Amino acid sequence: MQIVRQRKAISGLIAVLAVVLVAVAAGLVANIPAGAAQPVVLTVGASPVPHAEILNFVAPILAKQGIQLKVIEFTDYVRPNLALADGELDANYFQHIPYLENFAAERRLDITWVAKIHIEPMGVYSRKVKSLKDLPSGAQIGIPNDPTNGGRALLLLQQAGLIKLRKDAGIKATVFDIVENPKKLRIVELEAPQLPRALDDLHAAVINTNFALEAGLVPAKDALVIEDANSPYSNVIAIRTKDKNDPAIQKLVQALQTPEVRQFILEKYKGAVVPVF
Repeated sequence: MQIVRQRKAISGLIAVLAVVLVAVAAGLVANIPAGAAQPVVLTVGASPVPHAEILNFVAPILAKQGIQLKVIEFTDYVRPNLALADGELDANYFQHIPYLENFAAERRLDITWVAKIHIEPMGVYSRKVKSLKDLPSGAQIGIPNDPTNGGRALLLLQQAGLIKLRKDAGIKATVFDIVENPKKLRIVELEAPQLPRALDDLHAAVINTNFALEAGLVPAKDALVIEDANSPYSNVIAIRTKDKNDPAIQKLVQALQTPEVRQFILEKYKGAVVPVF
């Protein structure tokens, strides 16, 4: 008889637990809004500074619109476009228009840009001289080794009066387009991310602002000469061409081109990064 009573007690306890579990489950379901959708995950590749920082600033805004922004940081200029073309990324944000167009043409990638966000004025930096006029004859000057940034660097050296290029060289100028070099400067072509680290071995280097910032340089203070805000090298959101009208991409652009983001850029980077919207 005692065994029967114990069995009944256990059965009763199980029944009570079952009722409680059902009630809890019902409560959880009741708390989920009817028709609620899972957030859309938008994966964007970016340079750590300033691109990833700007993206992280707008992430909470996008979250309220049902978009989970996943930022993947890259420290080179090649993999972000390849990852975008391969579908590993939904967009990237690290490059200017001439570089994107040149890279896409050379690699035959169906990628394009959808919005201009900011300009990072390229500058000339040195740990050995305080003025470009102090550069010795035969000084070694580092520039990026990719075609568009290399040409951009040479144009800045020309703007500074250090060299003269062929009139038709344009943004794709190379060292072979130098027609006047009074100081007999030796141009050293390196991967763009390596240039800040090479400053101790060079007399000067022309460095992209994002890499200058990562290295702790302050463009407005440390650059011996810097591009002005009229530079044509706007940094853009790049996408696969077929995704140009994707709603999530459009929301990303809208979130980035707001007065709040403009203020964030101006206050945080103090002229080293200039919004263009």
